[in-house]
Amino acid sequence: MRIFELNLMRIIMATRLNITVDKTVVEEAKQYAREHGRSLSGLIEEYLKSLIFNEKKDFEPGPLVKSLWGSVKPMADGKDYSNLIEEEILKKHLK
Repeated sequence: MRIFELNLMRIIMATRLNITVDKTVVEEAKQYAREHGRSLSGLIEEYLKSLIFNEKKDFEPGPLVKSLWGSVKPMADGKDYSNLIEEEILKKHLK
């Protein structure tokens, strides 16, 4: 679809929503939207979509993550990452 058609679909599918929000929150949100060149409606819609998307989507790692899966050993319980690095450096250079 071309951009014009996508925008036309967006206009046709848009619906009005009335909500009650604290006045201070609305004023600050409007300021935030202005500073970021967005509309308040657009910000709210994006937020609602993110909620819906996160609820529906189960985590599925991408191909790069899948290809690397299992290549790193899990750290032993109680081990600190910085201590582990120090130990490995000492092993390498004090042989």
